Parts: sequence; structure tokens; C-alpha cells
Amino acid sequence: APVRAVQGNLDPPEARLPDALQFEFGGVRVAMIHDSGQKKGRSSRMRRRFPEARVVVFGHSHIPWLEDEEGLLLLNPGSPTDKRRQPKHTFALLWAENAGVRAEVLAL
Repeated sequence: APVRAVQGNLDPPEARLPDALQFEFGGVRVAMIHDSGQKKGRSSRMRRRFPEARVVVFGHSHIPWLEDEEGLLLLNPGSPTDKRRQPKHTFALLWAENAGVRAEVLAL
């Protein structure tokens, strides 16, 4: 499967990754950004930033997050390598087919 990535706050500039990106996956528009900002207002902020997206994948906090609010699925997979203050290392799976989407955050 293709790998997609965006620039994180610890990635070197030489990585030349985009700050944000959007792509089609299984008929679903997916957006990616490293930092979605604070929890309060996240859904409306991401909806404004990515109006065509059905899914927004973000990171930065390493705090797993999965919320489907009014047609916008917000997904932070956490981290399989740096759990920070979380009890477990995590990752996420995203399924998309025929414009339907489902995600799951799993602990290692």
C-alpha cells in the first residue's frame, strides 16, 4: 500500500514533506496534517481547513483519538514508538470502500 506522510515538528527540513495533504482512498477523500490544534473546536477547524475531506488524520499529541462527528471522521493513531503519557503504544487502521469508511485505534 502507498505510504503518505506530512511534516512533523521533529522532522528535518531535508525530509521535504508537505505540511498537509489530501488524497482519495477507496472512494473517500482523506486529509492529513501533523497538528490539528487544541481539542476544543477541532472538528469545525478541520472542516474549514479541509471542506472536501471525509477523514482527517492528525498526530502531534500522540494521544489516540477517533471521532466521527457529522460526517467528518477525525483520527489520531497515537504512536507505536513514543506513547508519551499514554498507557500503551497505539496505531490505527483505516478502511475505505465505495465511499464508506471505518477506522479503529489498536494498542500494541
